[in-house]
Amino acid sequence: MIAADTATLRIDCTALAANWQRLDAENRQTTPHAATGAAVKANAYGIGVDIAAPALLAAGCRHFFTATLDEAVALRALLPNIWIAVLNGIPRGAAREFLAHRLHPVLNTLPDLADWQAVAAKPNAPGALLHLDTGMARLGLDADDIAALIANPAQLGAIKLDYLMSHFAAADIPDAPSNAAQSSLFAALSAQIAKSCGQTPKTSLANSAALFLGPLAASDLARPGYALYGGNPTPAAPNPMRPVLHLAAPVLQIREIPRGASVGYNATWSAPRRTRVATIAIGYADGILRAASNRLTARHGGATIQQIGRVSMDLLTFDVTDHPAIERGSRLTLLDEVQTIETLAEQANTSGYEILTSLGPRYRRVVEPL
Repeated sequence: MIAADTATLRIDCTALAANWQRLDAENRQTTPHAATGAAVKANAYGIGVDIAAPALLAAGCRHFFTATLDEAVALRALLPNIWIAVLNGIPRGAAREFLAHRLHPVLNTLPDLADWQAVAAKPNAPGALLHLDTGMARLGLDADDIAALIANPAQLGAIKLDYLMSHFAAADIPDAPSNAAQSSLFAALSAQIAKSCGQTPKTSLANSAALFLGPLAASDLARPGYALYGGNPTPAAPNPMRPVLHLAAPVLQIREIPRGASVGYNATWSAPRRTRVATIAIGYADGILRAASNRLTARHGGATIQQIGRVSMDLLTFDVTDHPAIERGSRLTLLDEVQTIETLAEQANTSGYEILTSLGPRYRRVVEPL
């Protein structure tokens, strides 16, 4: 039984599928033969991989990316026959797990290559992705590793390379000089490695934002994530994606406080007049960041409602003095087609990625199917 005070996170799978198809069309405008995958790491960016992955599969997606081995094993159980790559590489001693679950490893280090080489000759060994770091300085072979590999291609041994990949550091800033620099470096390194090792692997370069960089990010396999779930991949322009999430919660209680009375922990807000205060059961345990205190807004009947006081673990308070129609049981909306992921991110001075991936498990998730 779902309690009446539970906040509802509604997930529009039709919008999710449409977003993948929109990104796939964008990808094919630049590279007609290209495939478009989907990043479903971090529980499909907080939406729920059990909800998102089948919807993306139904929309036409055939390539999926997780961050960790555990995520990939869970996804394989959910969708037995899809292509899955693991971005974080091979945990030490886990190469045979990749064989057992038919997972494609992203080889980020020379030890990753050595670990995979030990099993790559097996008849059922999946192809691998070789990650070339072109400017992020996180995962991937660095300049010294790449030079060593080109000089000694035997390190690849029996490894079948399906893709060479890299990752943009600033794809969401279209005129960032690093985009052209990384694209050029990736092309040069890819050609050198292909010549050295005698293979002709395909390439994987574009994330959500990079799909809107045109030929600069052209590759054989795109791997969008954030934009699939309604996030704006083009922050300097209107969002081309459809909203996927709607979040609302009922008012638990309304009280009136006199002028000068404070609300919430540490009295960070004091009433400038006699004030009606509405409380709903959402807090930072549910992904509404404490940094948004006294800046957050909600919506009701087309009106914007101001949050007041500190965001606490389980509760939010709002000034509804000028909204007499709001009463106990009325629903206040935090995410919809107007108040978006980016709205909440701006209010918390953070990224929409953090808003999405912070969505808590206490929400009642209601799926609107394809």
